[in-house]
Amino acid sequence: MPAVKDFKFNWNEAKNYPYYVWIASVFGLGFLPSGMPGTVSSAAACVVSMFVDVPLWVILIITLIGVYVTEKSEKFFSMKDPSFLNIDEVPGMWLTLLMLPKSFIIPGFFLFRLIDILKPWPVSYFDSKVPGGWGIMLDDVAGGIMANILLQAYNAYFHQAGWINELLNMVR
Repeated sequence: MPAVKDFKFNWNEAKNYPYYVWIASVFGLGFLPSGMPGTVSSAAACVVSMFVDVPLWVILIITLIGVYVTEKSEKFFSMKDPSFLNIDEVPGMWLTLLMLPKSFIIPGFFLFRLIDILKPWPVSYFDSKVPGGWGIMLDDVAGGIMANILLQAYNAYFHQAGWINELLNMVR
């Protein structure tokens, strides 16, 4: 498979890309010349979260759609997990912010990006051991869950709020 760094995006050719490439690239955000497609898509997911509390069922549907479109897009480009296929950042970011107040959007963004870049275990497991669309999506899902648990723990400890706090109250 050709390396992602060898890929040269061309807007004239892009109009002929199949629908699944556009969905997998978050409707073209992955092709922007920012050099940081994951950060751009995570920021877009944060903007949505400012206005809408994204329910878990929507996150699950986007994840399943992501598995399908990234798998097909990998085959279309003959590349393994190219960075411009960045739909995985969306459910990861939304999981980070799930059941948290809006004031956690910015810290959640930075924590999720840090986890996504450093790839601690179990994120690294999904990234390196799970092939295809499932691997592309599940490393960010794991990162989002990890970031959410850390933010929920912070929220419980410092603000006595959130689902971890509710769990602790049930045990006491």
